[in-house]
Amino acid sequence: MPRTATTLDYSRRIQAVIAHIGEHLDGDLSLERLADVACLSPFHFHRVYRHLTGETVAETIRRLRLARATADLVRGRGTLERVARRAGYGSVAAFTRAFGGTYGTTPAAYRAAGRLVSPAMHVSPIADEDTSMTYDVEIRDSAPLTLAAMRHTGPYMGIGAVFDRLYAWAAPRGLAGREAPGIGLYWDDPGSVPEARLRSAAAIPVTTPVDDPAVETLTLPAGPCAVIRHVGPYAELERSYLWLYREWLPQSGREPADQPCREVYLNDPRTTAPAELVTEIHLPLKA
Repeated sequence: MPRTATTLDYSRRIQAVIAHIGEHLDGDLSLERLADVACLSPFHFHRVYRHLTGETVAETIRRLRLARATADLVRGRGTLERVARRAGYGSVAAFTRAFGGTYGTTPAAYRAAGRLVSPAMHVSPIADEDTSMTYDVEIRDSAPLTLAAMRHTGPYMGIGAVFDRLYAWAAPRGLAGREAPGIGLYWDDPGSVPEARLRSAAAIPVTTPVDDPAVETLTLPAGPCAVIRHVGPYAELERSYLWLYREWLPQSGREPADQPCREVYLNDPRTTAPAELVTEIHLPLKA
């Protein structure tokens, strides 16, 4: 089998593993099970995975579980003990050490504040009606975009695993790597639509339509977008959306276009501290 075909075959196997991890964060993620999903020997699976994704299986699982934990904390889902167990830790102390090493604060402080804050800042729990944060809004004329996309139905925090699959698909084809911004498309309001029915897609720009059953080619039309920049963990993005829709849009004199919101991720969550993650939110507008 030619080397290119071999690489693509391995890429498909690793995509299946990443999909399995994202869908079974509370299930069996043992080496043997994941190697079986990849149809690879356990002796070689870890090396193939790390070569194609740039991180170990354990790092992927840890990152996705901690990302889910931030959402659990922000939304007040369960006790700290339950959040710790869902994140894969046997005690709150172990979870606190791991969470602090990544987010620079304790889970309890993060939950109380509802966002990452400096230890010197004393912030009370933030209710939905809080609008103290403001953003600079840029009206940007966006060019048409052709995207290679993988769809996701379910909680928006699950899109991270879909991006991992997408990059594993793209890398052996010489398409966008992790250094290129990924684009997330979000069709539904998480406050109005049940989590199990939320529609989203992980995407990367391509120059021509893609002929591959693993991905879908989507085309975004040209047009104006209201763009704001969110800095911080992805679990806190809803705060920025709240301000954009409730504070800026009614006063702007503009109307949203019949297109999904877009998020453009300007750095890599595998190598960037959560407090330093930069996300552009693009709200398409009618001309």
